[in-house]
Amino acid sequence: MHVREKRSKGFGVRKKSARKSVRGKPDFELWKQGAVFCGIDEVGRGALAGPVVAAAVILRPFTYLKGIKDSKQLSPKKREAFYLLIKEKALAVGVGSATHKEIDRFNIRNASFLAMKRALRNLMKQAKKCERAIVDGFEIPGCILPNQGIIKGDQKSISIACASIIAKVTRDRLMCTLHNQYPQYNFLKNKGYPSSFHLKVLEQNGPSFLHRKSFQPVKKIL
Repeated sequence: MHVREKRSKGFGVRKKSARKSVRGKPDFELWKQGAVFCGIDEVGRGALAGPVVAAAVILRPFTYLKGIKDSKQLSPKKREAFYLLIKEKALAVGVGSATHKEIDRFNIRNASFLAMKRALRNLMKQAKKCERAIVDGFEIPGCILPNQGIIKGDQKSISIACASIIAKVTRDRLMCTLHNQYPQYNFLKNKGYPSSFHLKVLEQNGPSFLHRKSFQPVKKIL
């Protein structure tokens, strides 16, 4: 996939065509109301090692990006291309994370909400205005903005899908860097998720500093 092609068919579409393309999505109704909002999503909940990472993204009204979808449904090459495009063209992007230690301390659900709140705070540092948020899954408790949880939001909302891509690429890059410190677990390939190789090495060598001690089978090995 060439980024140039996506630019011409994505953020660069005419407003009338874009309106038609996003009609029926949660974003469309909010844009119709004149609302300034962000989409929020997180990645890394199911990993055995490393942080959970969240992103918040504000798009221009009636943005349409052909081929955009939940990051898990995109190839790494396409995710990288969309990541660059979103970072360049979005009105604002914020990223936040919660460490493996925070996951063990607060549990993965609460740590995910913590990462989302941090992403939102970082977004607000650069956004001129943001009135509300739409979130993949469930409403964020104690959030600084009114927010709405949308089940399978990363498949229904372009704003949430963009946040999913930003979060996924950010976390994948981090895990590739951390691979240099713990090469035996092959984080370069599995990104901390429980692949058969990862599980085998974990059983043989035990967990690293980055592993989530509250997660099975890590907890069982300790």
